[in-house]
Amino acid sequence: MDKKLYRSTRDRKIAGVCGGIGEYANVDPTIIRAIFAIFAIWGGSGLLIYLALMFIMPEQPY
Repeated sequence: MDKKLYRSTRDRKIAGVCGGIGEYANVDPTIIRAIFAIFAIWGGSGLLIYLALMFIMPEQPY
């Protein structure tokens, strides 16, 4: 079965990006959120990447 990267509909805080990455990589989404937060604090790149992924990643189908 092919794994596909989707925004999560079950584990979302804002748009489901971190939850989707966590499900895809089989990692706790809290770790992904912490990584995005660290990059957001150090230069703002985490916020830009998150916003880009929010529009690029499709939402998980039901």
